[in-house]
Amino acid sequence: MKAVAVFPGKAGSIHLTEVQKPSVQDIPSGRGVLVKVLRVGVDGTDKEINAAEYGQAPPGADFLIIGHESFGQVEAVGPKVTEVKPGDYVAATVRRPGSSIYDQIGTYDMTTDDTYFERGINLRHGFLTEYYVDEPEYIVRVPEGLKHVGVLMEPTSVVEKGIVQAYEIQRRMRVWQPRRAAVLGASTLGLLATLVLRLRGLEVVVMARTRPPFLNSHLIEQIGARYVSTQDLTLTQASDQFGPFDLMLEGTGFSPLVFEAMEVLAKNGVLVLVSVTGGNRTVDVPADKINLGFVLGNKVAVGSVNANREYFELGAKDLSQAELQYPGWLSKFLTHPVKGLENYQEMMRLLTEEKNAIKVFVTVAKE
Repeated sequence: MKAVAVFPGKAGSIHLTEVQKPSVQDIPSGRGVLVKVLRVGVDGTDKEINAAEYGQAPPGADFLIIGHESFGQVEAVGPKVTEVKPGDYVAATVRRPGSSIYDQIGTYDMTTDDTYFERGINLRHGFLTEYYVDEPEYIVRVPEGLKHVGVLMEPTSVVEKGIVQAYEIQRRMRVWQPRRAAVLGASTLGLLATLVLRLRGLEVVVMARTRPPFLNSHLIEQIGARYVSTQDLTLTQASDQFGPFDLMLEGTGFSPLVFEAMEVLAKNGVLVLVSVTGGNRTVDVPADKINLGFVLGNKVAVGSVNANREYFELGAKDLSQAELQYPGWLSKFLTHPVKGLENYQEMMRLLTEEKNAIKVFVTVAKE
């Protein structure tokens, strides 16, 4: 069967390859689930792996099948599988457990191991292929009514985890009722974060560089949030005008903005950091002021990466609610489809060159 892969460490090595089709017998415990891949979302992670910025092949292989945003349909199950059945629509989690105590209790997204395992990213093959097999512990059912947007499950899970963690942290307050939120970045993650926060009833301001009007700003306004260009207002000015912000989610990939966010975060506020930044950028920051504000204001900054099945399941619920509350809104995300694995070069071109793309995804097969 076909798969899209790279040779980790070799920039620009993306290619189409042939691999053996898996079967449920590949998991000898009788707990195998064979999934036919329908669609796979791609993002900056896939582009960065192809640029040799990170990523490792599984043991015994010299290539890595990429793609971590899966959506598919169960084709067969092993004799000891009761959680899913053939015909079910599913998404797969990305992280796989290591050896730490957190891995062993199902919170493998919080591992303390130095080595981590992520399908399509590090030491485990991904989903840009025709079929995959996995255990039901890592497979999440997607309601049939969400099959047209099921490819959004993985990025939604990342957003869900970040926001849930903020509320979990503030259980220390006994009562924490955030009213205003700021989302930094208007890409897929930023739009999904805006959605989840609006579903929780918060006032939301989204800040990104591009001046409105454009599709992303229209989508933000359609669900009752506000869009602001950083070319027109700084984060500090936006805080003065629309804040203070009790919850902030930073997903721009521009690390200096983190420190400005720390300055303007409201007392008792939580700043959630979800963007992964490479490089060696340095900036001057008002360190004393930030430190004093965090101490006297009981502020929190927390990093959040990846997600376990709990957040995938919560994502399915919120996406279902979104379809009821904002019919058709999610479908507008899926801006740039690519037909077939063989068109992987077009996929990479869209990721690299198409500035108006919200979500690039590959249609691997029909139902």
